[in-house]
Amino acid sequence: MANKIDAKLEELRAAGRKGLMTHVVVGYPSLEETISLATTMAHEGADFIELQIPFSDPLADGPTIQAACRMSLAGGTRVRDAFSVAALLAGSVDVPLLFMAYCNTVYKYGVERFCKDARSAGICGLIVPDIPLEAARHEGFLEACKANNLHHIVTLAPSSTQERLIKNAAVATGFVYCMSREGVTGIQGDTGRDLRSYLESVAGAIPVPLVVGFGISNRERLKAVQPYCDIAVVGSALIEEIANAPAGTAPARVAGFLRTLLLEA
Repeated sequence: MANKIDAKLEELRAAGRKGLMTHVVVGYPSLEETISLATTMAHEGADFIELQIPFSDPLADGPTIQAACRMSLAGGTRVRDAFSVAALLAGSVDVPLLFMAYCNTVYKYGVERFCKDARSAGICGLIVPDIPLEAARHEGFLEACKANNLHHIVTLAPSSTQERLIKNAAVATGFVYCMSREGVTGIQGDTGRDLRSYLESVAGAIPVPLVVGFGISNRERLKAVQPYCDIAVVGSALIEEIANAPAGTAPARVAGFLRTLLLEA
């Protein structure tokens, strides 16, 4: 069976345009609102949607997403809820869905079971930023992804050495997720002074499309990274919009933000 990520990438290439991946934390502000928000994102032009499974210690995430994870967990969200949300969305939107999770969540659930259930729920790819290549091989994660037609999305940072790039090139599928700067997610700061050289190094070593995330909070920053990547990720800025929305208005607020972000120049 074809993977929706591949079909979407081909669609983007044929149209000659750059893609957008948006981000939600499952269960924030609630499970019902997660579904509404993701549906809104799909309708407003998101090409991919990243569903983050909340975790108590999200090391790669800044204060905004950490707070969303805490609130989701406090509200009772469990891993099984993420599969239910994904299945509902997969049945109502055509946008490829990816899980973003931390390795503790995957290991506790069981690697093979996690991948099998993810695929059954309509997930197309997995982003697990704290699972290094060696562990992914040793724990059977790469094999489980392949067996379930899931793209294992390699995550790279500006500190990644050429040696690491070459090793990851051997296993990268779908696309590679490039953090635009060191540190954690968030809308503060710039997107990195050496972004161009970093992404050119990645592109020279890894044959799959490049996704850039971290710090993309408005149209100006989106336009700044697009020349050097295939897909841009907007995460914390969307969570901020949700956090600042009066009760019941988050989907409309997110829709407005995305329209501004994607407004034609």
